[in-house]
Amino acid sequence: MKENILNQIQLYLVTDEAACLGRDFYWVVEEAVKGGVTMVQLREKTLGTRAFIERGKRLKDLLAPYHVPLIINDRVDVALAIDADGVHVGQNDMHYNMLKDLWLPEKIVGISAETREDVFEAETWKISYLAASPLFFTASKTDTETPWGKEGLKWMRQNSRHPLVVIGGLNDKNAAEALRNGANGIAVISAICSAESPFQAATQLMSIFNKSNLK
Repeated sequence: MKENILNQIQLYLVTDEAACLGRDFYWVVEEAVKGGVTMVQLREKTLGTRAFIERGKRLKDLLAPYHVPLIINDRVDVALAIDADGVHVGQNDMHYNMLKDLWLPEKIVGISAETREDVFEAETWKISYLAASPLFFTASKTDTETPWGKEGLKWMRQNSRHPLVVIGGLNDKNAAEALRNGANGIAVISAICSAESPFQAATQLMSIFNKSNLK
């Protein structure tokens, strides 16, 4: 699973049902995947464990024909229960030193980095990717540190050996800038979930990524 991580993290959809604006959650995700999304993270802050597991199972089944990995945010127990492709944990979630003893080494592990200290700490860890969180200010992530910004991302690229994902305020206007300054993957929530056409939004973002790779 980890061998293809640079391809898998290119266009990374983080789900948010509220951002889907009343439309069917699974329809939004599938349209986004058809448009080019390469990885999906199921992020649920309010669902109980049983409901989270059921949603995870259904989403995993939806993604399987497209060969798109499913990542579970925060809840390692849910990820284990549904045999998810990966897990993503933030700085207030399970510490990597405990996670590595529970999670299979061949599966995906993503870690959020909010400070320079987080980046340095992660250098010795065997993780799949490090996420600059948030890159820009966003109303979708209110429980994080000061945004990294362009200069912070450049610093992270110079000081981290891991593939880098950026999340927070990313859209078709600033994705190319993030890629130019060291990002290997773009993670978005509202830029796709709230778009009139999730398919077209994903297609546009993926075209930016492809153009970036040609330069």
